[in-house]
Amino acid sequence: MADVIERPQASPNDAPLIERYLEMLSVERGASRNTILAYRTDLEAASAEVCGLEQASTKALRGLSDSWAELAPSSVARKLSALRGFYAFLEAEGLRPDNPAEGVARPGLRRPLPRILSHEEVKRLFDVAEERAAKEHPAVQDMRMLALLELLYGSGLRATELVSLPRHAIHPDRPFLILKGKGGRERLVPVSDRARAAAARWADYVPTGQPWLFPSGKSHLSRVRLFQMVRALGAEAGIEPSRISPHVLRHAFATHLLSGGADLRALQSMLGHADIGTTQIYTHVDAKHLVELVNRRHPLVDLKRTRP
Repeated sequence: MADVIERPQASPNDAPLIERYLEMLSVERGASRNTILAYRTDLEAASAEVCGLEQASTKALRGLSDSWAELAPSSVARKLSALRGFYAFLEAEGLRPDNPAEGVARPGLRRPLPRILSHEEVKRLFDVAEERAAKEHPAVQDMRMLALLELLYGSGLRATELVSLPRHAIHPDRPFLILKGKGGRERLVPVSDRARAAAARWADYVPTGQPWLFPSGKSHLSRVRLFQMVRALGAEAGIEPSRISPHVLRHAFATHLLSGGADLRALQSMLGHADIGTTQIYTHVDAKHLVELVNRRHPLVDLKRTRP
């Protein structure tokens, strides 16, 4: 029988403080469920390792960060962010006079370039999905898959945002939807004519009384199931499964828009990025295209045309 791996337990003094901090993040800052779960795991593990965070020193926390040496820089940065936020909360509440986590060096982070699909690969995905949905008596799951694909690539939605869309979120006569995304931030998301049409066709298959556009059981479709469906579709389109996921389609949406001349600030708004630095990872488009864009769109082009 396999051994059961027990989750590290926070010290008795830390446990209620961690709960109060996470409640503040959820209520006051609108932190997502995934962020809350990750911070809880990080703080409970740190509490167990240093035998209590409430009275821990900067030296103890530096020793804690040494044990993270084998982790990815992004994971270390998240753990340190959880600690700094926790101590800032204790400081604001008058429970500590300082923030010992401020003395722990933040790891250098280099944003990895996003994995994307080519225009041809995206076309193959749509060819497969559209062929399935165009049958005389299409399967329900094929109609759903086409609607999901149109919204992933046509609007750049995050997987969680997509699967949890309310049933009437997309209106046939409204080319946008307003949703609350990561961090509780509301944003306006454009919905293409194709995506609206696919969503409307799919809505006819959703049972009356369902609150979700993509229901499954007693709730909505899960992110894991969406991931599996997208990979299966990719395999049928001849795309290596490791190269495709819902987030890769979001990356493709952003990169293809940017390569087509979209404004970076507009793209930031559509994707729901709080920091434009996050959006700038999509500027790895072909340099040749950028040169062509300047030659075609720069005001000097028109000036040259009007010169005698």
